[in-house]
Amino acid sequence: MGVLHSTLLCFILLHSWKIAAYSDEDWKKATATFTKDTDEGSLINGACGYGDIHKASYGKHSAGLSTILFNRGSACGACYEIRCVDHILWCVMGSPSIVVTVTDFCAPNYGLSVDYGGWCNFPREHFEMSQPAFSQIAKSKADIVPIQYRRVKCQRSGGLKYTMSGSSHFYQVLVTNVGLDGEVVAMKVKGSRTGWIPMARNWGQNWHCNVNLQRQPLSFEVTVSSGRTLTSYNVAPANWQFGQTFEGKQFSE
Repeated sequence: MGVLHSTLLCFILLHSWKIAAYSDEDWKKATATFTKDTDEGSLINGACGYGDIHKASYGKHSAGLSTILFNRGSACGACYEIRCVDHILWCVMGSPSIVVTVTDFCAPNYGLSVDYGGWCNFPREHFEMSQPAFSQIAKSKADIVPIQYRRVKCQRSGGLKYTMSGSSHFYQVLVTNVGLDGEVVAMKVKGSRTGWIPMARNWGQNWHCNVNLQRQPLSFEVTVSSGRTLTSYNVAPANWQFGQTFEGKQFSE
């Protein structure tokens, strides 16, 4: 009975920790800059592979992360609440916060010091925000501002979206609009003539496998960073084509 009680207690504590990790997570210190609107590359060709982030439903509330936070692309899709702090000249009065989605990588510049231009050099924690998002927490005249950040749940409208690409024996899918955790850490695909096939991360949130899946309906199994798994059956019909996007289920609270 004591063993059962201890196991149950551990489960409750673990579950409570996962909830607290997003709802009551302590604020951490970092810095932030912004990418000007004229730099369309950050809105269309980010390192997470989302393409045009407006079409990917992330809009301009997006950010690129420094090396230590980006974690080789595994952070793509995660949501962070950010607020400007400790700078009376540049922070918006009242330190309002904004939620951004990770869509890009802020590349290091080791030719510059971490205090002057090398904002994203390892191991510095830094957010390179879109200009509209940055202007909601700080004045656009600022070069760099001190911030606080914490992970939060991603609020999404509709289900997970799967965009097909590749060729007959190289199948790739881009996963977007992921709610709650936001970060996809594992994927599987299943055709009507196959079992569940594990997929490998190609780059960002593009996942691939070397299997011919054409002319069969496809189902997907998606695992996010908290360990939760979502299965959507027959998301794509048998006549799906490369370049098409299909919508499946969404993670629920």
